Amino acid sequence: MIIKKGFLAGALSLTLCASTVFASGAGVGHAQAVEKKYIVVFKDEAKLPTGYEDLLKKAGGQVQQRLEKLGAVEVSSSNPNFLKEVKNSSIVSEANVENKVYAEAPSVEATFSYEEAASVKPDLYEQNQWDIKQVTNNGESWTLPGGTGKSVSGEDIVVAVIDTGIDYTHPDLKANYAYGKSFVPGYSDPKDENGHGTHVAGSIAAKGRTLGVGPDLKVASYRVFGPTGEASTANIAEALMTAADDNVDVVNMSLGGYDWFQDPEYATKDVVADVQMFNRAINYAIKKGVTVVGSAGNNGVDISSPGKLSGDDKGATHRSPSNQNLIRVSAGGQLKNLAYYSNYGVGKIDVMAPGGDLGPNYNPETKEGRDNSYLCLATVPGGWGYKAGTSMAAPKVAALAGVIIAQHGKDQLNPAQVKHIILKSAEDVFKPGSDEKSGKGLINAVNALKY
Repeated sequence: MIIKKGFLAGALSLTLCASTVFASGAGVGHAQAVEKKYIVVFKDEAKLPTGYEDLLKKAGGQVQQRLEKLGAVEVSSSNPNFLKEVKNSSIVSEANVENKVYAEAPSVEATFSYEEAASVKPDLYEQNQWDIKQVTNNGESWTLPGGTGKSVSGEDIVVAVIDTGIDYTHPDLKANYAYGKSFVPGYSDPKDENGHGTHVAGSIAAKGRTLGVGPDLKVASYRVFGPTGEASTANIAEALMTAADDNVDVVNMSLGGYDWFQDPEYATKDVVADVQMFNRAINYAIKKGVTVVGSAGNNGVDISSPGKLSGDDKGATHRSPSNQNLIRVSAGGQLKNLAYYSNYGVGKIDVMAPGGDLGPNYNPETKEGRDNSYLCLATVPGGWGYKAGTSMAAPKVAALAGVIIAQHGKDQLNPAQVKHIILKSAEDVFKPGSDEKSGKGLINAVNALKY
């Protein structure tokens, strides 16, 4: 979305993660024949209603993409009155100009190429991956049944990475790469051209110079971001729905943004078509047995206060995608602190996981005191790189979900049970019980596998 003039006033402008923002489609323009794309969500949540094509055609719309199992479509139209005409129909729940999700610039702070890493001893895991050691208790979780992600039932446990793609040729990832699909128009290859998705995948299942939380888990690339760094919300919803149909076990969505609502009287679920569509897609996946994990965002703000997020503007601003059934993750540092950039909020964070920061002496205002060793090292195309952000925290929770499933056997636990184990086994790091920074606490794979 376009950030309103008062939105997040004074907040840090971060490039420490490819956390994303929604681009607004609600700009006011002249009533001229400019073609736009719209999301239309129908009242039936499970199928497209009879007569929907005639309705859209009569309003000057042409269907571009059908999300039949979500009761939604992506439509193009040059009719300036398209929304008004469509919303008058009794079969329509909501419609709006389609939002775009933009990936931020890659946040690699330093890289090792394959050649450079050849001379680095000891291995990169031993020397640099404090975050993986923190989650696994220095690899202790790998000695427990299912702890590496190798299922007791013998079936592969697959974590879908909805992101910029995965570099499936990377030596630390190629053995654990399951398959890939692209949802980027004009790009059929699910290979990463950005670096973010490969870093996320490495945090989950790298097995080589670096290691993931579950080094025997499988990762699947569901590429939604192209070289321009943007994705339509319809394509993200389609990727999530497809992953569920493909019977993956876990989905990681290190993406998100904010939806602004002019009228605070309306609830999120009743206002914007994109929000409804995302909720339906998440619920669809969860009903199919998929555990869904999402990042909390990197603006260092309280996301439990929609009014305050809007600053001087009227209305309410909400973190999106938002769904009470997914696992939302804040980012912690090496010292088990809340990272300075991480969003937080009472009732909005489920758990915290290591996402990295710039050390205890770093001053975000002056940019002084930086220590790159507190960042998270993982795979990137062509080598290894450092990043930090809630986008780096979420995949550790997705991997933990994967190893919990591996310990019990594929399809033996439902997503609510997986979430319950993750939350109940978390380490209290701030206030006893739940708190606004870490939710139930810092994830701990050893505790989870002994639960």
